[in-house]
Amino acid sequence: MSVPLLPPEAEALRGKPRHGENVVQRAGRVVRRAIASSPAAETAAVTEAAYAIQQPVTSGRQISVSSIRGGAGKSTVAALLALTYAHYRSDPVLAVEADPALGTLPHRLGAREVRWSGSDLAQIVDPAMLITDLTGYLLPFPGGGWLLPGSQGAIGTRLDIETYRVVMTSLRRYFATTVVDCETLPAEVARTALVTTQARVLVSPATPEGVVATRAVLDWVGGVHPGILPTTVVVVSHAAPDTGLDLRRAAEHLGIGGAVVLPLPYDRHLAAGGAIRTDLLGERTLQAAARIAAEVMNRAVSRTPGRRRTGAGAPVAAPGAPAPTSSGAPASPGTSTTPGAPTPPPGPMPPTAQPVPTARPAPAAPPAPAALPVPSVPPVPSAPPVLPSPAVSTAYGSPSGPGMPAPGPPR
Repeated sequence: MSVPLLPPEAEALRGKPRHGENVVQRAGRVVRRAIASSPAAETAAVTEAAYAIQQPVTSGRQISVSSIRGGAGKSTVAALLALTYAHYRSDPVLAVEADPALGTLPHRLGAREVRWSGSDLAQIVDPAMLITDLTGYLLPFPGGGWLLPGSQGAIGTRLDIETYRVVMTSLRRYFATTVVDCETLPAEVARTALVTTQARVLVSPATPEGVVATRAVLDWVGGVHPGILPTTVVVVSHAAPDTGLDLRRAAEHLGIGGAVVLPLPYDRHLAAGGAIRTDLLGERTLQAAARIAAEVMNRAVSRTPGRRRTGAGAPVAAPGAPAPTSSGAPASPGTSTTPGAPTPPPGPMPPTAQPVPTARPAPAAPPAPAALPVPSVPPVPSAPPVLPSPAVSTAYGSPSGPGMPAPGPPR
């Protein structure tokens, strides 16, 4: 039986949705665009973000979104990511609410009622199900994406590790991109999602206290598993027009260890709550959401620290290294690495394309020295077999370190 997310009398409490920018801001943006804007630069930025968001994936990419405290904008960022991926990508996109304690992700994605939750689906999902069968238990949201709520609006609903594991492993093969709205850290499911997803987003309030608390979480995560930080994106969310935070210094403080820091500006439409309508978002918000989604997808696809994907999603190698191909391997000489360019067949280049060097006589090789006798060496006794350390499972929920499950996100 379907359960409405809001009682009928609560609809009267919601005012008319406002545009993310006021009239003065929109007028000023139009004037600046007409006088001092660079259409080529704007087009290049949008194209680069679209290429990164649309880059192909070989298996389902799962992205966790969490924060250190409630009210930081965690569900808002998760909804923006889900809407952005559903808009840009042509493959299936799923948003999972792993914060069942009256979470707001269904509200943000425009759901009116809930019938099935994650706990219900864990008992129903079967490997033989088709995606058309599975979507009957999900809720559609704008852009063509699908939503799996965490509860039916009941207080006290719990999502245990086993249920989370069953849901995430079962749905991964159906959806190319999955955004998981987790509980606040250090909750158990949030810790599990932190180490079992391909990329993670940590939302920080745009206040000095929020930045300090988020830095403490990053230090804790880096101490348990340093490889997580290069695949982490910290979003500094502004809940007010002017918080007085020095964003440059905050980014330097939060970026230690390899995490990238990006701002989400204040938006009147987001601040009012309720369903997110992309047509009412401010332009700066839309640009920030696209950039965040692109950076997260870059880290979800390329797990190697120091590499990122640009252009048409091709990875960029370190200076002096051969350019990698679309599969990630270094390109052999004569192989095109331009996105969209045809790849020449393997083998030698045509004779007309090879320069013919002038033949020169090779210098006489010096006489080889006489071979020295090699003393016999007694055989080295084989090393005793190394016994494995106590088994540490990398499955969801297995502890590793102080309060953290073992690393090992599924590829």
